[in-house]
Amino acid sequence: MSQHDHHEDEEEYGKSKSQLKREMHALQDIGKRMLELSNDQLDTLPISETLRAAIEESRRIRQNEAKRRHLQYIGKVIRQEDDPDALKLAIDAFDAGSEEHTRRHHLAERWRDRMISEGDSVVGEFFSYCPDADLQHLRNLARNARKDVEKQKNTGQSRKLFRYLRECIDDAEATN
Repeated sequence: MSQHDHHEDEEEYGKSKSQLKREMHALQDIGKRMLELSNDQLDTLPISETLRAAIEESRRIRQNEAKRRHLQYIGKVIRQEDDPDALKLAIDAFDAGSEEHTRRHHLAERWRDRMISEGDSVVGEFFSYCPDADLQHLRNLARNARKDVEKQKNTGQSRKLFRYLRECIDDAEATN
């Protein structure tokens, strides 16, 4: 037994067998949810190549018992990831009903409303929040959305601005 294995045993010493089983099932649940994600969503997650390969392999397995065993393996791999809790949070953000999804949605709405009502100074503020945003594109979207509001028209510019803000927020928070 290596020193690393011994250290892990010490950390888990004191946990009941039931507790360890519950934790393993929770990791398998994360694995199940990852199997349901699209490849684009999977690409945004901070996962190792080992875990990605395990997920891709599991998608090819058709037999129920083999699928169940492979899900146990995925749970084991997730346990070895850098931050399983951050991984769970990132997956939660994809669920439309999740608190994280709702929080980001409202955040993008507030930024959009401020950009429309307050102008370009807010675009600069947003850029300091999401430095990877395309500043010129963002200014154009905000200007077009403002024109729609001024002319009391709805050509979808406000929605385009919202979508781009949401994308920037998701990207910025996925890397944090």
